[in-house]
Amino acid sequence: MYNAFSCDAVLFDMDGTLVDSTAVVERIWRAWATRHGFDPEPILAVAHGRRTSETMREIAPGLDFAKEAAWFDAQEEADTAGIVEVAGALALLAQIERWAVVTSAHRRLAEIRMRLAGLPIPSVLVCGDEITRGKPDPEGYLKAAEMLGLEPARCLVVEDAPAGVEAGRRAGMQVVAVSTTHPARAFRGVPCVQDLRALRAERGGVYQI
Repeated sequence: MYNAFSCDAVLFDMDGTLVDSTAVVERIWRAWATRHGFDPEPILAVAHGRRTSETMREIAPGLDFAKEAAWFDAQEEADTAGIVEVAGALALLAQIERWAVVTSAHRRLAEIRMRLAGLPIPSVLVCGDEITRGKPDPEGYLKAAEMLGLEPARCLVVEDAPAGVEAGRRAGMQVVAVSTTHPARAFRGVPCVQDLRALRAERGGVYQI
């Protein structure tokens, strides 16, 4: 079954959606878990698509989150090995007139990763360090829609993580998932494609092919 989404703008998550950084993210979470004697697997099950500090609060509420998040941010900025675009990202962006990125990454990291992946940095880039509540809260997506001057219902969210899909839904937006990080069954009935090569944009909408 193929889907068509009537929209005026597309709001992309970054990591796992436009930028393939999964190996980097998982390397650093494993290193962090080892430092503190945690099993990394339960952390990796919930960390994708969320702000670092919020994942840490859930895993280890007794830590100094500011200190730990600063360590994590520095590691992410330094570890750039293997970062590339998600298949089809650049080609899809070239077809879309109005788009934005809403990411849990802080701004410096977002710009580093977008450039490393060979992707343009949009005029509307909403980062994790610029909002009060991270995904699955809809704040970031609603802020992007406001900056674009659009009603949420006229926006299409493209996400790779359940937390981001939930944020898009709670924002009242259309949502399509990509199964680059999680299997399609993780998205509970949301339209899902393997990667961005399965989407095409035309005036007035985005289509699954």
